[in-house]
Amino acid sequence: MAKDKSKNFKNILVPNMAPIHFEIFRNILRHMGYQVVVLTNSSNNLIQEGLRYVHNDTCYPALVVIGQVLDALKNGNYDQETTAVVLTQTGGGCRASNYLKLLRKALNRAGYEKVTVLSMNLASLEKDNHIHVTFKMIHRMVAGLVYGDLLMFLGNQVRPYEKEKGKTDQVIKKWVDKLSDEINHGHALSIRSMKKYTKQISHDLASVETIKKDTIKVGVVGEIFVKYSAVGNNNLEQFLLDEGCEVRVPGIMGFVLYSISARMDAIELYGGSSFKHFIIKFLYNYVLKMENVMIKAIEEEKKFAPMLPFTHTKEIAKKIIGLGAIMGEGWLLTAEMAALCEEGFPNIVCTQPFGCLPNHIVGKGMIRKIKELEPNANIVPIDYDPSATKVNQENRIKLMLSVARNDTK
Repeated sequence: MAKDKSKNFKNILVPNMAPIHFEIFRNILRHMGYQVVVLTNSSNNLIQEGLRYVHNDTCYPALVVIGQVLDALKNGNYDQETTAVVLTQTGGGCRASNYLKLLRKALNRAGYEKVTVLSMNLASLEKDNHIHVTFKMIHRMVAGLVYGDLLMFLGNQVRPYEKEKGKTDQVIKKWVDKLSDEINHGHALSIRSMKKYTKQISHDLASVETIKKDTIKVGVVGEIFVKYSAVGNNNLEQFLLDEGCEVRVPGIMGFVLYSISARMDAIELYGGSSFKHFIIKFLYNYVLKMENVMIKAIEEEKKFAPMLPFTHTKEIAKKIIGLGAIMGEGWLLTAEMAALCEEGFPNIVCTQPFGCLPNHIVGKGMIRKIKELEPNANIVPIDYDPSATKVNQENRIKLMLSVARNDTK
């Protein structure tokens, strides 16, 4: 096999999305020889940089990501010839497949013609400029995904009640470092090892001293970038925490399972290779096993409420929306809102980026249908785009919270 040329770059810039997950991913990739730098720059300049070089009618997450890259290049003293930017691509009819062309055009216009743009995908896209995805890399990254979801999920259940401010994040940081080291040395990867480490993580976070207090339980759903990215959603989770809420954000594993499931369903509905279906189903069942390990570890600690399994979320979807709705976050977004209501998080912020028509349909467009199934649902769709002000967004969320407070009286 030819040597992966992407390992020659001194800096491979990666726009941030989910801080816990991306720190683990960075550590894994650096150990494999990729000099990854996860971008943490966040200011109003990002949007302005994006607007200078990307049309304001384009997808808002694309504008933010490109703005973050350009801001970093202007302020980070990166040498053009030894610097690359990497973005993931899904191969679907969405932003995740089309960012690279927009980014390349913006870099050229801004004077960064020599900066290389790399793709990371499983769909054989951008064959001349991509990071070679190997089974070893997938295995380690998927393990990192499981642990990242667990740390995020449990951290959100402890953080609002912690007696010592910042203690939850200290425990999470300790585990991010430990798990990165274990994964890089070939450990913490098997199902058996995952059972061990997920139990230890659950126990460790359950041991954080907490204070009983009333909180409003709020779920966050939406397009994958603005759902997780503090830069994309104006630090939504911190705002909700400051407002006295316990926040629940469905894990990235749900989106991975949805993506695998959609490919499997497509073959069953419309026909296709039986061998391909066998491989996809094998992968699907393996990821479900890892999800089950995570759920079991949470259930063993009585302090925590576990998430619903993906298979249950999919059954919920069948009552509301067709499984053929797979553009954007597709039926998953609709199902996650209904699932949050079932989990005791009826107050929901649905993050909607400008320019993302599919998610407006399966998000905002399905609220009435969800309320027919879950009458207690208190959902507010929030638009994120260059012209939307943070004050307006937060005022609309505060109105939703005031309804939630009245409902609990």
